Amino acid sequence: MEALIDQVAEVLVKSKYAIALTGAGVSTESGIPDFRGPSGIWTRDPEAERRAYEVYGLFLRDPKAFWEDYLSRPSILRGLERAQPNPSHYALAELEEMGILKCVITQNVDGLHEKAGSKNVVEFHGSTFKLRCVDCGARYPKSDFDLASMKERGQLPPLCKKCGGVLKPDVVYFTEPIPRDVIARSLEEVRRCDVMLVCGTSLVVYPAAELPRLAKRKMPPATVIEVNLEPTSATFDGTSDYFLQGKTGELLPKIVEVVKKKLAK
Repeated sequence: MEALIDQVAEVLVKSKYAIALTGAGVSTESGIPDFRGPSGIWTRDPEAERRAYEVYGLFLRDPKAFWEDYLSRPSILRGLERAQPNPSHYALAELEEMGILKCVITQNVDGLHEKAGSKNVVEFHGSTFKLRCVDCGARYPKSDFDLASMKERGQLPPLCKKCGGVLKPDVVYFTEPIPRDVIARSLEEVRRCDVMLVCGTSLVVYPAAELPRLAKRKMPPATVIEVNLEPTSATFDGTSDYFLQGKTGELLPKIVEVVKKKLAK
């Protein structure tokens, strides 16, 4: 593993435009469960997966009922709000501070990359701390709205301050399309990259799972470095040039330390 870490660090040091794609596995060490892992939400409760696919439909049918249901589950929201970055997040933020990592595209909605200090973050599946207008696409900090009081006063759903459209959590629910601006920005980052770090993602949720393959298929192809607890389809289909198996919170800091040594030479 030490030799592999050294090779990966060398690739990063020589890169011109490295980016990262992160998934739920990066945040599990912060106490946020993933969906499909051994202790994942859906692994423990398969019925939860079915319910997850119904959420967006409820919003489309009845935004008021959706918001009432959303606000009745504060324990889940508090768990995300209390979560703190772990060594994975700090390692990626440090790579950005060094000028090596140019962008993090994350499938997570927990805001932990920003908390750790990452500046250029594309939240592919949105953020639990923001609201988004379904009509004009405007985004607002969730803290701008006293949602609990609005529920008590019968003022749900919240409305956009710019166009009056209905607001929803800026989280992309299953069956909901990814916002166009997010897709465009992600594709531009993939187009520019010469190295992609793929960290803590099972690569089964599309279209995010397609990003490493797009990076590999473009000309010239990017070098794809995968850091995951378990192999993925990218490990086996030739997308990943390097596969480091283990916890991202253990491996990413080791990679950063070797990068530092190489830069100091």
